[in-house]
Amino acid sequence: MIVTAIFLIVLIGGMVIGMPIAHALVLTGVALMWHLDFFDAQLLAQNLQAGFDNFPLLAVPFFILAGELMNAGGLSRRIIDLARAFVGHIPGGLGFVAIGAAVLLASMSGSAIADTAALATILLPMMREQKYPPGYSAGLLASGGIIAPIIPPSMPFVIYGVTTNTSISKLFLAGVFPGLMMGVFLIGAWWWIARKHRLPAMPRVAWGARMKALLHSFWAMMMPVIILGGLKGGIFTPTEAAVVAAVYALIVSMFVYREMTWARLYEVFLAAGKTTAVVMFLCGAATVTAYMITLADLPNMLADSFSGVMGNPIVFMALMMLFLLVVGTAMDLTPTILIFGPVCAPLAVKAGIDPVYFGFMFIYVGCIGLITPPVGTVQNVVAGVGNLRMETVIKGTTPFLLMYVLLAVLFVLFPSLITAPLAWMH
Repeated sequence: MIVTAIFLIVLIGGMVIGMPIAHALVLTGVALMWHLDFFDAQLLAQNLQAGFDNFPLLAVPFFILAGELMNAGGLSRRIIDLARAFVGHIPGGLGFVAIGAAVLLASMSGSAIADTAALATILLPMMREQKYPPGYSAGLLASGGIIAPIIPPSMPFVIYGVTTNTSISKLFLAGVFPGLMMGVFLIGAWWWIARKHRLPAMPRVAWGARMKALLHSFWAMMMPVIILGGLKGGIFTPTEAAVVAAVYALIVSMFVYREMTWARLYEVFLAAGKTTAVVMFLCGAATVTAYMITLADLPNMLADSFSGVMGNPIVFMALMMLFLLVVGTAMDLTPTILIFGPVCAPLAVKAGIDPVYFGFMFIYVGCIGLITPPVGTVQNVVAGVGNLRMETVIKGTTPFLLMYVLLAVLFVLFPSLITAPLAWMH
């Protein structure tokens, strides 16, 4: 209990006073070292460095770079144009365009923030011009953006796999079918909203123009085919897939679509480098805390505390998901993975839960936290791009959030919705 109290008080206390999460994690590790009479500055530095000196984590900067290149090089825009050409003429069609584009973009970048920014920048002004309700429009774009960490390639799956020693390839494959289900559930919610508010449709696009849009987006559409095909065929690892994605996006942006200039390329590399530095420092800081958590045997202590529900996987999963949802409302996805992944994953194994299934659920519920106040990282992106009040975005997100919660309940009650497609794909 003392170890748990120190862990929570120092970590939460640091965050409450405005300390960056990475610094709060290091401070938490130091506090645990002092309590266990194990403080060693050299050991602290070694664990900090070991946190980002990890080969699978090379996927993180390359996936970040791939997302930046897609947005700056015209790949994202062509995907959105393709979806608009085929479904824009349906009443409320721009919403269906957003959902289709979100699913397609998710299979390329793996970043909720990057995909949401691309969707909001292009589609939100068009929705405003068509007199769509601003709250529902922003809420849909935010909700569609969080499909990105679920459908491979996924940066959160990489971080979770490294942190908890779970197969990244299996996590990638586990996200394919549930990610498509997220799109289907969004379609159902948007169809109801479009019908209720009698949303207008865009002019029908002729088949010639549709084929032209399909041709223009061909090279962008090949990116998920190459990544998923390579992973499924064992041609490359998830880390190598990130490199392939970044190089492919660079080649298409510069030499096929020719929208990337050398000056713009410098800005893209700089933005990707800054984001990578933040993520890697978080990984290093979390490794310090994770090492002390392991040394203090905190997972086994918690397992003893939860022994009453460990024998019932459904009850255990329900409580764990509720806990993660509460955490996700106050913390971004990456820190949630780094802080609680090493603690929760061993508990799931002790409860007899498949580690890949639990890993998927961990990320899925964490993604829901991205569109849940008070933090609502993705909601903030949409509000900033669209110059909207946060209250408007939160209210508009509610029907889509409820659909995602319903889907989480189904995943808990019927794990085969995840494990069966995974077994088939693997």
